[in-house]
Amino acid sequence: MMHLVWPSLECLPGYRAALGQGWSAGNVRGKALADDELAQIAQDASAFVASLVDREARGVPITLPDGTEVPRLPGYYKWLWDGEFCGSISLRWQNGTVALPPHCLGHIGYRVVPWKQGRGYATEALRQLLPEAKEIGLPYVEITTDPDNVASQRVIEANGGILVERFTKPAALGGGPGLRYRIALT
Repeated sequence: MMHLVWPSLECLPGYRAALGQGWSAGNVRGKALADDELAQIAQDASAFVASLVDREARGVPITLPDGTEVPRLPGYYKWLWDGEFCGSISLRWQNGTVALPPHCLGHIGYRVVPWKQGRGYATEALRQLLPEAKEIGLPYVEITTDPDNVASQRVIEANGGILVERFTKPAALGGGPGLRYRIALT
């Protein structure tokens, strides 16, 4: 059974192994992000794990794919775990508003390692995270995906997501078409 766990040194070997096999928690920077994270883990594993939970946005600014630096948002990651590392899911927000800045396309992002896909883990991870988004005061969350990512669309829709917009991603995030879904947290 898959459940969400907080990032920890105990679970870090599975995360590091996934990075080493080409998986990445990000869908924009991919391998570059994986390489950066492997270097951070090698330099200071404890600091890396601690950086994944930053509710006060105290971490370093985020560098977008085009090199632009933007302020970090409050947020955190949780890891999908079924006895071993399965992927990650993140929640980010701005205090006092449901709105996100243009460089942040959604409140929640998730990625499952390829060898654990097709088991319903992303759907379950999103289901487990939604109450936490409500606890921080969000009335709804927005999640974006690509038009050709049917699996992600199914994950979102299985959790009550409604398509609210077709849009073009900002050039700083690679451009291209996107779909924005909204899940009410009532």
